[in-house]
Amino acid sequence: MRSKGSFVRHAIIVLILAHSHAVRAQGWVPLKKFIEGKDLTVVFFVDPDHGWIGGDGGTVFHTEDGGQTWSQQTIDTTDNVNDIYFRNKEHGFLLAGNRIFRTNDGGRIWIEANRFAARDFGGTPELYSIRFADKKTGWIVGTISRRDEIIDSLVLFTDDGGASWRRQLIPIRTELIHLDFPQKLSGWIVGANGTVLHTNDGGRTWTQQNTGTQATLYHVDFYDEKTGWIVGEQGTILRTIDGGATWLAVQGSVRATLLCVKFTDRENGWIVGRGGVILRSGDGGRTWIAQESKTSKNLYALFADKKRNWAVGDDGLVLLYRKDRKASD
Repeated sequence: MRSKGSFVRHAIIVLILAHSHAVRAQGWVPLKKFIEGKDLTVVFFVDPDHGWIGGDGGTVFHTEDGGQTWSQQTIDTTDNVNDIYFRNKEHGFLLAGNRIFRTNDGGRIWIEANRFAARDFGGTPELYSIRFADKKTGWIVGTISRRDEIIDSLVLFTDDGGASWRRQLIPIRTELIHLDFPQKLSGWIVGANGTVLHTNDGGRTWTQQNTGTQATLYHVDFYDEKTGWIVGEQGTILRTIDGGATWLAVQGSVRATLLCVKFTDRENGWIVGRGGVILRSGDGGRTWIAQESKTSKNLYALFADKKRNWAVGDDGLVLLYRKDRKASD
């Protein structure tokens, strides 16, 4: 999504939602392949109509009609898109490699806002995940590497709405992969070696929480400042109802690496992962039931709301789950 100001639409993709009988059935439905040979790793909707999918080589697709049609956007990068996040309907951010791209017009135009040089960090920075606690205050997490070896963690902080970013030092040097801020003062970061970092003062200080695992943790999702979930490698699922003071491991039969977890409320949540794994919970994450995904390809990211879910993965794969039997909203 880095189009240094260009809004080029390639190949409007009609996803066969309006006339596909398969979409009428409950369950996950694979859509027409978006793109050949590129993995899709990010999906984000700012409202029911406006959404983005991103992936390898700067690939970005955008919808303005709830996913009935998608158009490809040309962004000025060949780096993989690691995250897309909007703090409101107009102002969004996209991370790719060591660069931040920004939009102020609802994603019609993306411009490079920040680029971080290796000489400033003693190694090559890679930006993985971005979240904002309020209009001005936000964080990015990632890693610093040298010759393909991770040498340090990376936390960047803004208090001017993303106009400028500065590094924040933290007490660990492991890879940091994802973060979530359910409320202004409360945030969590997860990463390698079972790492969970927590702040209760708006990110001024970060402390480690005990997870009881050394597994790499890939994704964290909090419903509020008390209730949250984490997923990771070897089927790791963790849940908390006390803000992470205690993390409870959820026992299950799935041993695949789990890459994304999303809850639409305190009770109903979804997980996707490698090998086409999709899990569903209706009891706050205490138990999980495997779902039929109709694929064995890796699923990297998930977006869930009250009406429909999207999952994206290997080789241009996009899955849709509709929670009604209608062909259109």
